[in-house]
Amino acid sequence: MSQNKVILGSEEWCSFPELGIPTIKARVDSGAKTSALHAINIAPFIKNENNWVKFDINPIQNNLKTVIHCEAPLVDKRIVKSSSGFREQRYVIQTNLKIGDSIWPIEMTLTNRDSMGFRMLLGREAMSGRVLVDPEQKYLLGQPTSENLKELYKNSEKASSGLRIGLLASNPELYSNKRIMEAGEMRGHEMHFLNIKECYMKLDAKTPEIHYRGGKILNQFDAIIPRIRPSITFYGCALTRQFEALKVFCLNSSTAITQSRDKLYSLQLLLNHGVDIPTTGFANSPLDTNDLIKMVGGSPLIVKLLEGTQGKGVVLAETKKAAESVINAFKSLNANILVQEFIKEANGKDIRCFVIDGKVVAAIQREAMPGEFRANIHLGGTASIIKVTSEEKRIAIKAAKAMDLKVAGVDIIRSAKGPLLLEVNSSPGLEGIEGATNKDIAGEMIRAIEKNFKLG
Repeated sequence: MSQNKVILGSEEWCSFPELGIPTIKARVDSGAKTSALHAINIAPFIKNENNWVKFDINPIQNNLKTVIHCEAPLVDKRIVKSSSGFREQRYVIQTNLKIGDSIWPIEMTLTNRDSMGFRMLLGREAMSGRVLVDPEQKYLLGQPTSENLKELYKNSEKASSGLRIGLLASNPELYSNKRIMEAGEMRGHEMHFLNIKECYMKLDAKTPEIHYRGGKILNQFDAIIPRIRPSITFYGCALTRQFEALKVFCLNSSTAITQSRDKLYSLQLLLNHGVDIPTTGFANSPLDTNDLIKMVGGSPLIVKLLEGTQGKGVVLAETKKAAESVINAFKSLNANILVQEFIKEANGKDIRCFVIDGKVVAAIQREAMPGEFRANIHLGGTASIIKVTSEEKRIAIKAAKAMDLKVAGVDIIRSAKGPLLLEVNSSPGLEGIEGATNKDIAGEMIRAIEKNFKLG
């Protein structure tokens, strides 16, 4: 029986004739049950009254310019828990796999495998009864040269639309930053990662400039995407202002980022635009702690540091005594604090709406770990897909508009008196929301820039 089986190494090249993929490198993994194919821009559609799915693939690792547009009949949708712990809904397709001289139909899930070493994972279900694996070997069925690859994919090069885009951020290894860089390159733009701390500027009425390490002048950008961490808001916004002075389009303006970082000012702005928030009190150094607690409906209540982010500097005080202790402790540090009513019925859940260019492009429900009231992903919260109401969408869009943000993560909580706005984030993370919804949000950010330049 075994002589009829194909013998594979731990890595092999294969092809998918029906998808128009002439060759792709696969990790052969008998430890994985299901096969998975790298895919982005995944979208279901109806063809001849049947469910199909279309998607794009960069079949060659580390080459984002080579793109194949594929479509296949949709077999199923499954919830898969990714290695990072996010529950992800994946589309499942069936198509013919060609490996060596053999060809047979297999099922595969579609998922973004940019962070993986291989564009394709061949699991045991697809190999059952047909394959023997020799894990010590590789490429037993041969491998293409780089010239072969160029020839096979010569018609797949995507034409550049030519924008020069800078990502102004701190950490090039962060998931969100990597995805934005990839999405820009994927859509044919020239992407540059600009480390905020390595930029410096020349203030001059006639020739203002921004320099980069080594004296390189950064004056030829079409657009900048600011992703400024809270600890360097002042300098990051100063740089963004300088790019604005050079007439460079900034996806979020320096003014919008500055006001979104001031929790108190942003809440005042939102209220002025008719957006409901949990009842909130603010004091510089409360002499009357009792009245401050009473003002927001008594305990339990939330005490927040004005400068806190990602759930840090947020304390739940369950009793009046605890609330007094926390407020007095912060007061002794001369810290600016907000006190806010605790929405018990929210049950440690909130909704993150991702708004781009005045539209909610994705939404997730974030749920706190057991015993925790903060639902932030950074604190171990989990993300899942949720259908938001039209009222919640309206609040998210209104909040982003009030803050004048083109890109915003808007956090909403469901209370007994309806949806309430918690916070608006000017540099929302992509990992949780892309992982849970399988949507190309980084691509939507690039599209917002293209729209400004009337491209596509």
